[in-house]
Amino acid sequence: MTEADPMTDEFDTMAAWTAEAVAELGSDHAIPAACRGSGSPAALEWLAGRLRLQPGTRLLDCGAGVGGPAELVARRYQVAPVLAEPMIHACRASARLFGRPVVVAAGDRLPFATGVFDAVWSLGVLCTVRDQAGLLAELRRVSRPGARVGLLVFLRTVARLPEQPEGNHFLTAEELDALLAGVGLAVLEHAELADFADPEPEWQAAADRVEAVIERRHGSDHRWQNARSQEQVIGQLISEDLVAGRLLVLDPAG
Repeated sequence: MTEADPMTDEFDTMAAWTAEAVAELGSDHAIPAACRGSGSPAALEWLAGRLRLQPGTRLLDCGAGVGGPAELVARRYQVAPVLAEPMIHACRASARLFGRPVVVAAGDRLPFATGVFDAVWSLGVLCTVRDQAGLLAELRRVSRPGARVGLLVFLRTVARLPEQPEGNHFLTAEELDALLAGVGLAVLEHAELADFADPEPEWQAAADRVEAVIERRHGSDHRWQNARSQEQVIGQLISEDLVAGRLLVLDPAG
């Protein structure tokens, strides 16, 4: 992605502002703020369990954003996460907040050897890239034999959306099934994001405080307004069940 990408404001500029806000509020705000858009803790726990994460597991988070989900499972399961993220300010923000290994890289061109990761996940990323088959093929390539791949995918439930968020390419469930089959990824389990419990009030309150600091500092900035508008469009589509989140556990062996 480049600075001209319509989602730069949402995923790159906001990442830098998130790290600044956490520095003001305290490190206990870091993980809730950095998990924005990546599912609830309950959903992440479900996925972590089915990826068989355990101490020492080398986990790749592809499209890691600010790195909240990877840090959550690193602390709970003592895994060794490696983050790949195309937005440079998001990489800097994740390094500032959590200090985990991170590389600036697009998901369809991962700079890793074949078969080096014990588990791989990509959360809320597939709909934001054009070469979706290329991303999935790379996730499969870097997975070792016996590894599993986890996805959080936002799917279109209707033939045509009333409003198309910029830079998003939502698949239908049928299109996703065909795409996965085409790159040799077999679905082992899936779950609907809406079926998981919401975050605890303390978690949500921490994330909201970070959002409030960002708005106080940058609310008059057109980049904040662009990011906020994008989030509102997607949020409305989800609330109307026109777009729905799905978690998948995949077998790279096909």
